[in-house]
Amino acid sequence: MLTPETTSPFNDPATDPREVARQAAADIARLSGVERHDIALTLGSGWGSAADLLGEPVASFDQSEVTGFPPPAVHGHSSVMRSFAVDGHDGRTRDVLVFGSRTHFYEGHGVRPVVHTVRTAAATGCDTMVLTNGCGGLNPDWAPGTPVLISDHINLTAHSPLEGATFVDLTDLYTPHLRQVARTVDPSLEEGVYVQFRGPHYETPAEVRMAKAIGGDLVGMSTTLEAIAAREAGMSVLGLSLVTNAAAGISENPLSHDEVIEAGQAASARCGELLAGIVPRL
Repeated sequence: MLTPETTSPFNDPATDPREVARQAAADIARLSGVERHDIALTLGSGWGSAADLLGEPVASFDQSEVTGFPPPAVHGHSSVMRSFAVDGHDGRTRDVLVFGSRTHFYEGHGVRPVVHTVRTAAATGCDTMVLTNGCGGLNPDWAPGTPVLISDHINLTAHSPLEGATFVDLTDLYTPHLRQVARTVDPSLEEGVYVQFRGPHYETPAEVRMAKAIGGDLVGMSTTLEAIAAREAGMSVLGLSLVTNAAAGISENPLSHDEVIEAGQAASARCGELLAGIVPRL
């Protein structure tokens, strides 16, 4: 168990992060009573209540009870992990693990804690990872509250979760089949390239123009490192961004985290219906 008063297992560089993930998976099996999960969801800014329509959870517990998980550091994120049993459209029940928060790279703990959710999900047996986030939109047609499928990403953190000579192909990192599944639920979904900056400050208008020039459509402070770790672990990845604000220079209004939370609350019904429709089809 990790609390603010205890030492993170990732502080020792000799620690095997996959062993920490296996310990976390064992904790989740004990706390949930579910030996193996199939699908994992990470709920980013604006998506906090989006899993509520999956039904009544089989189990709920605080993430501080699980090895390697600190309390969430961002307002609007939940410290609760939940396990759901979701009836699939093919008649098979899916055990779904929902993470109410993530560790962000800008918190300064290094990359290993950032991707611990993903590696833990893989250790529980998940073969599909759904990553959601709140982001700034570069397309003026995407009003706050618009969900967008991530088709690809640009990682500007200058870091990777892969260590040593670990060469992983990132072609089709965001699984095309899963994006098509999402579009069967909501044909109006558009897709775009997500650009991760380090944060925690918002991007400058010049940085937003740069992101657009190199092919970006969305800007934020999460997701890319987790997606890479998910591909390394052999999982399929579905990325969903919620445009919570126009990026700097796109809108004349100053950026604020309160705006992000308000946009997420306003879009919670649509996001919930979208996830509730997608998950049984995965």
